[in-house]
Amino acid sequence: MADEALFLLLHNEMVAGLYRAAEQGEGENGRCTTKLESMGFRVGQGLIERFTKDTARFKDELDIMKFICKDFWTTVFKKQIDNLRTNHQGIYVLQDNKFRLLTQMSAGKQYLEHAPKYLAFTCGLIRGGLSNLGIKSIVTAEVSSMPACK
Repeated sequence: MADEALFLLLHNEMVAGLYRAAEQGEGENGRCTTKLESMGFRVGQGLIERFTKDTARFKDELDIMKFICKDFWTTVFKKQIDNLRTNHQGIYVLQDNKFRLLTQMSAGKQYLEHAPKYLAFTCGLIRGGLSNLGIKSIVTAEVSSMPACK
């Protein structure tokens, strides 16, 4: 439980620190999102190496996505993805109805515009993990109601 609190505090401080620096003229807001995503990418690469060292080889993309939704997500966020959908043409939609990094924020619509800041690191985390498993991907996040995300 303590490690979860530390991760949440570290994540919030990374986001706040980057955007605070951008407001003081040391960068642009668009670059902040890119920087968070690239941090997540590197962390995702390292975590997936550690998590898959004792697992059997994956048969296909769907097996990899199931691993991401169950094992990877559970290890990082202490719960499985709530829903995984695919169109069987390479597009996967992962849905978390109570995303840990958004639960501290109010469920009101006033914070909806700030939600993408808190999802950039996680998008990089997934993209880095998939990259290390041999899948080139584009990962985007969408929030229509707090604290759920796709």
